[in-house]
Amino acid sequence: MRATIIGVGSAVPDKVVTNNDLAKTVDTNDEWIRTRTGIQERRVSDNTTATSDLAILAAEKALKKSGLAIERLDLIIVGTTSPDCLFPSVACILQKKLGASKAAAFDVSAACSGFNYALTVASQFIENGFYKNVLVVGADTLTKYLDWHDRGTCILFGDGAGAVVLTASPNGSGILANWLKAEGHMGDKLIMPGGGSRDPEEKNGRFITMDGKEVFKFAVRVLEESIREVLKKAKLEISDINLLIPHQANVRIINHVTKKMGLPKEKVYVNLHKYGNTSAASIPLALDEALADGKIKNGDIIVLSGFGAGLTCGANVIKWEDNNA
Repeated sequence: MRATIIGVGSAVPDKVVTNNDLAKTVDTNDEWIRTRTGIQERRVSDNTTATSDLAILAAEKALKKSGLAIERLDLIIVGTTSPDCLFPSVACILQKKLGASKAAAFDVSAACSGFNYALTVASQFIENGFYKNVLVVGADTLTKYLDWHDRGTCILFGDGAGAVVLTASPNGSGILANWLKAEGHMGDKLIMPGGGSRDPEEKNGRFITMDGKEVFKFAVRVLEESIREVLKKAKLEISDINLLIPHQANVRIINHVTKKMGLPKEKVYVNLHKYGNTSAASIPLALDEALADGKIKNGDIIVLSGFGAGLTCGANVIKWEDNNA
């Protein structure tokens, strides 16, 4: 048995913040941001919208496309580092909102790699026969933790959610391989120091701080490493890839790695110009749009690769099964 995706959905806030909007409050401009990141605009949630509010929208769309009845859900996993509150988990909040009373539920915290980690965990439950039907969501509202006067971070992030429904499949399609890695010794390179048990009074601030140069170097290194390693586990070659969906953080990272690996642009899906870095939502949001754009067909080999705070990285290889084929 393999875990196969039978439904995908996504959601973003309505509010659009352009590069020109940011230029009104911080020392930057549209050209500076576009040439360094590839980002043109991002979606920003309002004060009344929490991560679960975007997650439920994405989850409902994915479930509707899957045709799976809510009562048949066995497990809900949410990848997020911006939960509504420290507890209960976003997954438990989703369970209540969906009415999925039979499903177990928990969150996975791996920052921008959160969806890769959550998808890997879900596939293990299905492959070993413990569960059959699993909802996996990647959702974050990191704009709530930005210093909007810090040019190094406020230009990068946006809010969003993406979801997939997995079920057991006996026909050889689905998730072929997973690969995860962490480099905790670099954890201080991308961190939100305030608000946890180390600093509950937030004396060090609750804003994201980042060593941009070090994170960039890490991302370039592990994006390539994760793709090569997960393909090796699946006994596939780079030439077998039909579509790579990398974490949407910076177009220079994506272009550098894919050019080095010899992947043509038409085999790499990029939508960060519209959304910025949506953290754990990045890959499932792009997956949903790639499907809508007709970039994925039955039998395609899809590689998902993410990297983020921790520092963490992960990748998954999927042989796509079109339920309508």
